[in-house]
Amino acid sequence: QVQLVESGGRLVQTGGSLRLSCAASGLSFSSYDMGWFRQAPGKERDIVAVIRWSGDSTYYADVVKGRFTISRDNDKNTVYLQMTILKPEDTAVYYCAAAAKYTIGWPKLRTLEYPYWGQGTQVTVSS
Repeated sequence: QVQLVESGGRLVQTGGSLRLSCAASGLSFSSYDMGWFRQAPGKERDIVAVIRWSGDSTYYADVVKGRFTISRDNDKNTVYLQMTILKPEDTAVYYCAAAAKYTIGWPKLRTLEYPYWGQGTQVTVSS
């Protein structure tokens, strides 16, 4: 059974930093591209960042480029999202997702490309 468990979300002030973690189990983690998505109330779930199974390629949404960094530790079966210079508009539930490396497409930006999802972690940025 595949499980993705996010952690690290909390209330933070504008300009602050957070590191989210997503621990994976039940899958061969090093064979999966990993994505971070976010969903604000009343909005669609949007891509934030993606990291290739090997860790050698990344993608960032324009709205977070230069502020967020995605990384992974394949020995720990964990993907991270380091978030800096946080803004109120970054407030959302953040989800990690996994997609097998052999599925076509890089970067995988759409929710339907990811069969496995975590339960989400709330990030709230106060102004």
